[in-house]
Amino acid sequence: MIDDEATNRNRGPRFEDGLEVRRNVMGEEYVDKAFANASSTDSAALQDFVTDTVWGGVWTRPGLDHRSRSLLNLGILIALRAHEELAGHVRGALRNGLTRTEITETVVHTAGYCGAPAALAAMRVVQKVLDAELGPLMPEG
Repeated sequence: MIDDEATNRNRGPRFEDGLEVRRNVMGEEYVDKAFANASSTDSAALQDFVTDTVWGGVWTRPGLDHRSRSLLNLGILIALRAHEELAGHVRGALRNGLTRTEITETVVHTAGYCGAPAALAAMRVVQKVLDAELGPLMPEG
């Protein structure tokens, strides 16, 4: 749980909107852990910035639904090789309605643009998350 009194920070409506979206996409536990792990003033300020600006400013914009934004995030995070963030956003993509096939096909698609090493490393992360969330995919035959 986020304690404004303990951190002595003022947060506005955009932060609150962002917090709601962030919790809906990433899950309560993920968001609570992110704020709990922000032990320094600097890291807490970064969590506030991300929640306010990215989640409250970008994710609440019209024009793209959350499902589409999740799909875009997967490609971006694969390109950046941001594997820890990728794992969290795979879970978010599932919450936003993306299927296992759509998520794995996104990884395959990135191989042509980001290179095979980036896609192969991402697929290991994606498979681990999908297996944990949906169960292992049984081989055909």
